[in-house]
Amino acid sequence: MSDNSENTTHFGYQTVNKEEKVGKVAEVFHSVAAKYDIMNDLMSMGIHRIWKRHTIACAGARPGNKVLDLAGGTGDLTAKFSRIVGENGQVVLADINESMLRVGRDKLRDLGIVGNVEYVLANAEELPFADNSFDIVTIAFGLRNVTDKDKALASIYRVLKPGGRLLVLEFSKPTTEGLSKIYDWYSFNLLPTMGKLVTNDADSYQYLAESIRMHPDQETLKSMMENAEFEEVTYQNLTGGIVALHKGYKF
Repeated sequence: MSDNSENTTHFGYQTVNKEEKVGKVAEVFHSVAAKYDIMNDLMSMGIHRIWKRHTIACAGARPGNKVLDLAGGTGDLTAKFSRIVGENGQVVLADINESMLRVGRDKLRDLGIVGNVEYVLANAEELPFADNSFDIVTIAFGLRNVTDKDKALASIYRVLKPGGRLLVLEFSKPTTEGLSKIYDWYSFNLLPTMGKLVTNDADSYQYLAESIRMHPDQETLKSMMENAEFEEVTYQNLTGGIVALHKGYKF
C-alpha cells in the first residue's frame, strides 16, 4: 500500500503528515518499551519466539559475520546472533526509538551479552553505516512502522555487502477468510484490552492492530523488495500468514 500523497501517510487508520507519523510512532514505543517483552508473550501466546528462531535459522549467520538487527527493539534476535557470530563477528542493534534501545541494551547486558554488540540510534530510511557493511540485515516487526518503506529498503540494500541478505519478519495477511475473521476479532478486541491491563495503554495496542492491517501484503512486499534491487526474493507464511518471513539477496 502506497502513501495517499507525497506529504501524507498512514498512522494506523489515520491519515497524517509524514513528519507527524515519526513522532506518533515514537510515542507508542516510548509508552510500551518497559512492558514490550511481556506483551509480546501475551499477544502471541509465546509463538513470537518460534517465529524469531525460524528467522535466525533462515539467516544462515556464521562465525565472523557482521549482522544488523534493525528495529531490533529489546534484542531478541541480537542475543542469538551474538552467540552465533562469536568474538570475531559483530552485531549492531539499531532502533529509532531511544526507550526501546535502552531496554534492549540493559536486557542484553544483564544476560552477559557484551563485547560483540553495538547499539545505534538509527532511522531505517537513512542508515548511518557505510556501503557494503553487513553480511545480514534483519528487521523483525519493525518495517510496518517505517514511514517510507521503499526508502528504508533502498537504505538496507546499500549497507549490505554483495552476497548479503535481508530477512523481513512481519505481520502479514492470513491466508484463509476464517482465520482472518478470528484474527481481526482478536486484534481489535483482546489486544487493546491486554494493553490497558498490562501497560495502562489501550491506544498504543489499537494502533499496533491497525498498523498490521495497513502493512503491504505478502506479494506487495515481495515486489517492493524486488524494486529495491533485491534478487531471489521469497517469502514463507508462518501461522497461516499471520506472519510472513521475506528473504532477499544483494548480488
